[in-house]
Amino acid sequence: MEDNFDLFFRRKPALMLIALKRISRARYGSILAKEADCTYSHAVKILQALEKLGLVVFEKKGRIKLIKLTKKGQEIADNIENVKRLVS
Repeated sequence: MEDNFDLFFRRKPALMLIALKRISRARYGSILAKEADCTYSHAVKILQALEKLGLVVFEKKGRIKLIKLTKKGQEIADNIENVKRLVS
């Protein structure tokens, strides 16, 4: 199944969007890095690219940055999850 999913998507960005979708509250970058099985610095680069695309927003709470899906990001995460379900 995972090989089929990887055929259609870059694994780590797709997993990050799905992880953000599954839990509706904002998430920390370090938690997303663990869920996508990548380093924190790699996760930050991916999240910055997703922010440029308008899929996520960063909310600063003191020294901590929380990440949330935008409406557009939610729609894309829904579609990625549907494709994942279909190819499994």
